[in-house]
Amino acid sequence: MGKKTILTLLQPKQKPIRTYRYFSAELKQKLVRDLDRNLVTKAEICRNYQVSRTAINKWAYKYSVLMKKGVKMVVESKSDTRKQLLLKERIKELEHLVGQKQITIEFLEKMIELTERDLGIDIKKKWKK
Repeated sequence: MGKKTILTLLQPKQKPIRTYRYFSAELKQKLVRDLDRNLVTKAEICRNYQVSRTAINKWAYKYSVLMKKGVKMVVESKSDTRKQLLLKERIKELEHLVGQKQITIEFLEKMIELTERDLGIDIKKKWKK
């Protein structure tokens, strides 16, 4: 063994120096705004800024309008929302059709009533037999 190897064995192992990074409030707010608008994901922020998911969650709870502790959010896919809109439109169409049919029924009943009165015949009674 050479001198260099003996010296390195005798010296205590040094821990790597940990660097502390501080992120400004403006940067945190910008990242959380982007997160709220679905422009970035938490995973992308973790990767790009080398930050833990826990830190991002803390920022989100502090700065986000949408993500607050104790508030439950219902998350649904865009296709579910689209299906709901289509179903609402279909309900409107069907309500319109039912309304038209009801008007037709009332018109026909009135016509029968007037015909019965003018002719003196009980049409409803004869029709049901």
